[in-house]
Amino acid sequence: MSFNLEALGVWTEQKHFTVERERIAAYAAATNDPIAEHRAGDLAPPVFAVVPAFDSSAEAVLAVAPPELLMMLVHGEQDFFYHRPITPGMELLTRSAPLGVRQTSAGVVVAVKSETRTPDGDLVNEQWMSTFFRGAQDQQSAGEQAPPHALDDALRAEAPVGQAKQHVDEDQTVRYAEPSGDHNPIHLDPDFARAVGLPGIINHGLCTMAFASHAVSCIAQETCVAEADPRNLERLAVRFARPVLPGQDISTRVWAAAGSRAGSHGFAFETSSDADQVVIKDGLALFRRP
Repeated sequence: MSFNLEALGVWTEQKHFTVERERIAAYAAATNDPIAEHRAGDLAPPVFAVVPAFDSSAEAVLAVAPPELLMMLVHGEQDFFYHRPITPGMELLTRSAPLGVRQTSAGVVVAVKSETRTPDGDLVNEQWMSTFFRGAQDQQSAGEQAPPHALDDALRAEAPVGQAKQHVDEDQTVRYAEPSGDHNPIHLDPDFARAVGLPGIINHGLCTMAFASHAVSCIAQETCVAEADPRNLERLAVRFARPVLPGQDISTRVWAAAGSRAGSHGFAFETSSDADQVVIKDGLALFRRP
């Protein structure tokens, strides 16, 4: 059950995606998005960027991972780099490639990079998805890994610039599955989820990430960083630490990130469940200065 290292660096064929206003609005509603422009379908939420890339990134994972291990796959990290917003009517082309395989003590991480462009070749966004195969062992590490975005431990000793509490609805996973295109049964079938070692159905990691992105944007604007608008988002990255269950409350703490690069405002964040467990760690949001 070794991973196919020969697939590293091999890009998928481009996948075409037409951005529809109704799909944007449905995605915003499925993630309890508070921003009116998103809910109206006029502007895609930041995490919506995964939707046009969903098929090609899945194809890239399948090119390198043994089929026998697919049921042990969990989403490890997600990292978006934004070059321009997604708006209704856009025609997008996305390609993906598995770029790295890394053995850890608990399993194997596969790093996939996706690029989404306009038909003219203009870059809309790049994204790194790290998938984790629980329990996989004896695999040679090779290739490139996703860029780092670790939260500075010293920040946790400081008071956050803000904190936001949110509620994950009981039907959140059902509502999210259709507009996202992610119908993985661990999010929809309680018996299947328990069969693969989960406590029951779990919220989609990217849905939880969308919740956190709402919290960060609102808190950043409340701290008088006026340009902390989704249109100015430059990078959004998280590491998924634990699953979130439907019906749970979550809380996101946000800190001003020290050493933000010139030309951007940086915020670090971390999301915890009502069980006092960190569910998203190493969160990073960078907003470009106009």
